[in-house]
Amino acid sequence: MVSSKLFEPYDLGPTRLSNRVVMAPLTRSRATDDQVPKDIHVEYYRQRAGAGLIITEATNISPEGRGYAWTPGIFSDEQVAAWKRVNDAVHEEDGKIFLQLWHVGRISHPDLQPGGALPVAPSAVKPEMKAFTKDGFKDIPAPRALEKDELPRVVADYVKAAENCKKAGFDGVEIHSANGYLLDQFLRDGANKRTDEYGGSVENRMRFPLEVVDAVVKVWGPERVGIRISPVSPANDLADSDPEAVFVPYVEELSKRGLAYLHVIEGETRGNRDPAGFKAWSLRDHFKGTYMGNNNYTPELAMERVDKGEIDLACFGRPFISNPDLVERMKLGAPLAEYDERTFYGGGAEGYIDYPALTVEERARYGQAA
Repeated sequence: MVSSKLFEPYDLGPTRLSNRVVMAPLTRSRATDDQVPKDIHVEYYRQRAGAGLIITEATNISPEGRGYAWTPGIFSDEQVAAWKRVNDAVHEEDGKIFLQLWHVGRISHPDLQPGGALPVAPSAVKPEMKAFTKDGFKDIPAPRALEKDELPRVVADYVKAAENCKKAGFDGVEIHSANGYLLDQFLRDGANKRTDEYGGSVENRMRFPLEVVDAVVKVWGPERVGIRISPVSPANDLADSDPEAVFVPYVEELSKRGLAYLHVIEGETRGNRDPAGFKAWSLRDHFKGTYMGNNNYTPELAMERVDKGEIDLACFGRPFISNPDLVERMKLGAPLAEYDERTFYGGGAEGYIDYPALTVEERARYGQAA
């Protein structure tokens, strides 16, 4: 067996994790047209309950928050009931699971919006991106800028979604403030051109994301709320002229709130871990709670960084797609199964719940070799 602190239990506030391996949020686009998880979601998450913590795929807080076909929601009773079945399955396997609260902002299309409306955003700045709709990829139009008096409504959508997560039996929630979606759009000057108290200065640009955080914390308590950020990622055509000037004070404000963890995309999403300029992992020095590292982690890198105390939790994405028993494989030093990228988005069981775990014979063989 491989020896590392990565495989030791960890107390995430009141949530006892069996190990320090986290399953990252992974959009798979397999929900119904009404954004309801299916039976295959129950099996998918049950299979991966060996992770110390599962963070669900990004989940729409409202009909307006949707930006991709067949993604799940957490705003209807039917969705809550379906997620409860997922949570029951994970808990039966002694796993822990947080839901990621998601509003995509401008990364959407009228085909995905109620009544064919334009997507909303802090400002009417068009991203050079395509949206994944039921009819394939379509160019994203310029969004509609949210009026100031609409912002409380959006905060209320986060609150209702957070309350629904409690009803569904989640262990906590993660606020999605990364990858070019709504809260990230407010933070970064590449998308936020507002001239009111929600734009301009860094303090103003942080205002709306922090209002969302504070509202969700009132529902769950800070010890069961995490947050995800991607300070230097250009995902979804978003950038900032000075990310360090934005994210250092943002993280310091998050730290004051005593959140369960800070989940950081270290570098470019699915890309370079160490781009020139500001180093995202330096934000650990500004956050007094649990630090979760993510982005192209290998088992070796995760073990090295956890054992050195550079991170508290290591988050894996794509390896969990094809390795439902990822933690056990890493413990045994067993090879990881390759994923089939053709089956990442949309479809059914293929490429979703049909990746096999190690057999009893394989576990014994790798265990002896280790």
